[in-house]
Amino acid sequence: MSERYHCSEEMLERALKSIPLGSQTFSKSKTQYPIGVSPFFLTKGQGCYVWDVDGNKYLDMISALASITLGYSDPDVTRAVQDQLNDGVIFSLPHPIEIEVAERICAMVPCAERVRFGKNGSDATAGAIRLARAYTGRDRVAVCGYHGWQDWYIGSTTRSLGVPEQVRSLTHPFPYNDSSALEVLLNSHQHEFAAVILEPMNVIQPLEGYLAEVKNLAHQHGALLIFDETITGFRFDNGGAQTLFGVTPDLATFGKGLANGFPLSAIVGRAEIMQLMEEIFFSFTFGGEALSLAAAKATLEKLQKEPVLSIIKERGERLLDALQTMIHRHKLESWLSLSGYPVWSFLLFKDMDPYTQWDIKTFFMQEMQARGVLTLGTHNLNYAHTAENLDYLLSVYEVVLPKIDKAIREKNLHSQLNCKTLTPLFKIR
Repeated sequence: MSERYHCSEEMLERALKSIPLGSQTFSKSKTQYPIGVSPFFLTKGQGCYVWDVDGNKYLDMISALASITLGYSDPDVTRAVQDQLNDGVIFSLPHPIEIEVAERICAMVPCAERVRFGKNGSDATAGAIRLARAYTGRDRVAVCGYHGWQDWYIGSTTRSLGVPEQVRSLTHPFPYNDSSALEVLLNSHQHEFAAVILEPMNVIQPLEGYLAEVKNLAHQHGALLIFDETITGFRFDNGGAQTLFGVTPDLATFGKGLANGFPLSAIVGRAEIMQLMEEIFFSFTFGGEALSLAAAKATLEKLQKEPVLSIIKERGERLLDALQTMIHRHKLESWLSLSGYPVWSFLLFKDMDPYTQWDIKTFFMQEMQARGVLTLGTHNLNYAHTAENLDYLLSVYEVVLPKIDKAIREKNLHSQLNCKTLTPLFKIR
């Protein structure tokens, strides 16, 4: 066991005896963090910092998989949740806060005329697909991006074990930023597609007119357009990516930042489609759980009252500009590039003979975490990240990136790894 992560590794061994994977989430597990150079359990979050079970403090660039928009333990959200806790968590009938949050979402999101709540993004996307199938009377779905764990989607990936072939065959992936490929797909099964669902933006920005063309193609073929805004919603803009890019879908799904990390998601959309929620079965005990709704109400109020997203974007732009300058100055372009949007951006590692991108990413994580930065190679910024925090991040990059470059050039990267190289879970795009 490593000295720095001794308690984490001990706890991982213990967890594996009662919890498959040792975690409830693949993206928080040993599949994503190299054993020997990583923490595996966190005990506290405050602002933009987290602490692991060994007492190590980290500048957190993951923000709980982008679900933290305001910062950990935001005082306004915490106060709202505490106040609600005094009155109760869940009841025998709906609580008025369900209406209050739904009305606020309708006021903020262009496509939102009606709202139903879930607990995570997979609830919302699965519900939206069921709605689309009910509304159109069709079964096939065209997908682009990541849309959760449920059968209808995950069956189209390499993680399809346990999904019936009959279900898998109804989901058809298509590449991003390629409207002609989507057109070919839709033409291959005329009048059979219920929906086209995609993340309006992930690693790369949409080409000019792309999202509008996707909407046109979907409607030409009688399918609904669904934006999966689980990440982009209440992060890219108060109205989501649909506001930022000026394209309004028929349905949209939200999660993550909706309640600053509290478990809440939402399906929203046109009233005539959403009305079918009274006919399909989308219902569960904790859909109206009041603590998460109180967190959502406080989060959305803060997004409207304060320049949260404009400040996050401004800081993200500054970070990307400084990092791009650093990459150019150190001549790292052969194995490293940047992508994404300022509020959610990515370091893209490339194969560099004899090393794969996964060798390089593993070494990167090892060195960053040793210097107190928790990262998966993304910048999931939140309101608590200050200019000083990002200056520190850049100072760590200034040490780590040239070290990686030297290891690549001198071909001794493997000898400096104190762990096994990570392997990809599955490729989304």
